[in-house]
Amino acid sequence: MDIETTPGAPAFEHLQGDIQELWRDKIAKTAPVSENEEEAYADRAGFYAEFGKIVCISVGYFHVEQNHYQLRLKSFFHDDETVVLRSFLELVNIFHAKHPNFQFAGHNIKEFDIPFICRRSVIHQLSLPLPLQLYGRKPWEVPMLDTLHLWRFGDNKYYTSLKLLTAIMGIDTPKDDIDGSMVGRVYWEEKDLPRIAAYCRKDVLAVAQLLLRFKRMPLLLPEEVTHVQ
Repeated sequence: MDIETTPGAPAFEHLQGDIQELWRDKIAKTAPVSENEEEAYADRAGFYAEFGKIVCISVGYFHVEQNHYQLRLKSFFHDDETVVLRSFLELVNIFHAKHPNFQFAGHNIKEFDIPFICRRSVIHQLSLPLPLQLYGRKPWEVPMLDTLHLWRFGDNKYYTSLKLLTAIMGIDTPKDDIDGSMVGRVYWEEKDLPRIAAYCRKDVLAVAQLLLRFKRMPLLLPEEVTHVQ
């Protein structure tokens, strides 16, 4: 799975007065002193669930046909964040009912994607499925497989981007059109959600290929990947 986030408003000046002050307070504590608070909004607000929003969630799942892995990909994207979240949460409930021990998989999902989804769901007062009710769980009870953590091999200080990891593993880069830093501009200026969704699905496919690499299995061929509308 993978999510794409943007600032919650087109620009800093579109924020309500109290939110502007809260952003200034947030960025003053987390950014270099020289960074302009207003300019930082466009670049960094999408990293924070309090100031950003989810515009796309893409998912994929493996299934086996004729003794070969196949992958089905699907994107939920909409200007209304609640539509995106409800669609995803409903799918999680369906999967949990059929496969109680399924795991979320993604790159850096433990520290970004899953917490962001949960926080935005709480903001919109949406009920979290059981697999996303994470508070109080022991680490081994959390149903997540994170390729960043697989690559760390216990080194919690180490960070490797998905772009770098796919490159060294011989996997096609998912960043051949846009990357995460461009999503806010593509959304607010170009208003091209389908382009963002296509990029998000590429990230999901890249993670799927990484998982196969970790298992020393052949990569998926194009004909083994299905895009579900």
